[in-house]
Amino acid sequence: MNKQEIIQCLRELDQELSRLEVKGEVCLYGGAVLCMVFEARPSTKDVDAIFHPADVIRKAADKVAQAHDLPVDWLNDAVKGFVVPHKTRSFLDLPNLKVYVPEPDYLLAMKTLSARVEGPDQIDVRRLIQELDLKTPEDVFKIVEKYYPKERIKPATQFFIEEIFEE
Repeated sequence: MNKQEIIQCLRELDQELSRLEVKGEVCLYGGAVLCMVFEARPSTKDVDAIFHPADVIRKAADKVAQAHDLPVDWLNDAVKGFVVPHKTRSFLDLPNLKVYVPEPDYLLAMKTLSARVEGPDQIDVRRLIQELDLKTPEDVFKIVEKYYPKERIKPATQFFIEEIFEE
């Protein structure tokens, strides 16, 4: 899904919530944010999010999926097990759906912690380092440790971050 497709699906999700007379909130994470907010990549395969009310939004998202022949989990909350308290900012303010995104430092912490050193994660981490104007691996690790215990940073991730700054 590209930026325009995601936004269109979120607008249709808002319309479905309006039809149901429900107000909802969604906080986006991962590739969708990197695609839409930071333009680090042209598309993402799904939209990671936390949403409320979860059951109603899940049903509304199913209707959007059917209308666009999308996978049923185009909007999914698998990320919820990794989310810790953080600041967010408004991204879309629709009549029945408020859409938020995390601040770039939190997104960097999440992406760094879960980084697969190949593919889009590498591009995402590089883009966020650039966005935050970080100069050293220590700058990155300070941000990660602001949200997650140091022990959760895998050695492969440490090497990956160090390599970024050696280039």
